Amino acid sequence: MANPDLTIKLKPNERVDDLQCNGYRIIQNKDMFCFGMDAVLLANFTRVREGQTHIDLGTGTGVIPILLAAKTRGSHFTGLEIQEDCAGMAARSVELNHLGDRVSIVCGDMKEVSCNYRKASFDVVTSNPPYISGGHGLVNPNAAVTIARHEILVNLKEVVEAAAYLLKPGGSFFMVHKPFRLAEIFHILQENKLEPKRMQLVHPYIDKEPNMVLIEAVKGGGSMLRIEPPMIVYKAPGVYTEMLLSTYEGEAK
Repeated sequence: MANPDLTIKLKPNERVDDLQCNGYRIIQNKDMFCFGMDAVLLANFTRVREGQTHIDLGTGTGVIPILLAAKTRGSHFTGLEIQEDCAGMAARSVELNHLGDRVSIVCGDMKEVSCNYRKASFDVVTSNPPYISGGHGLVNPNAAVTIARHEILVNLKEVVEAAAYLLKPGGSFFMVHKPFRLAEIFHILQENKLEPKRMQLVHPYIDKEPNMVLIEAVKGGGSMLRIEPPMIVYKAPGVYTEMLLSTYEGEAK
């Protein structure tokens, strides 16, 4: 249920969710792709220093730039989203949180960033890209959900190429993906002069295989990789670990 002070008009099937961070809220639509834990973990894993600029590729609901605006001291945050309806909804979430001076939502194709942005325009790039390569996995009949999950409009190589183009020398690219594609991810990053520098595996339970990986790669960085302690999500069914709960509060670690 929307809060009584809500002044943003909701469209059919939209709702307002509490981000549990700095009092910020976000508009979501059950018929589109709603953000998940991967986006929250990526926002916490990402480092944006004071005065730095950031862009999120394939921003969807806009959750990552909004959370980064809450958690960091960056000067400006941009969310780039190809789907017009999603971009419009994300822009209304920015307005809802009175963040128009710090967060911008742009409707556009990340494959065309060279037409719309100067090279080396940003200090930090993030992406929570589609995980499933073409021809694999069940395809959701909802087009918006399918585009978010499957490499239909953009693939991993194109995401990384866009990030490499946008990043300043020494800038960082942060991404969340699936561990089974880790070798491919590292290969494509290094092909684009983005050196993996930091990695964290995310496990649903302490005795289960990881189902997510968080990666930081630096443009022109040296070949030295730091492995963070693993993130364990649940300590019992439906009960989050203290480590996971801490990602919902305060500044990004």
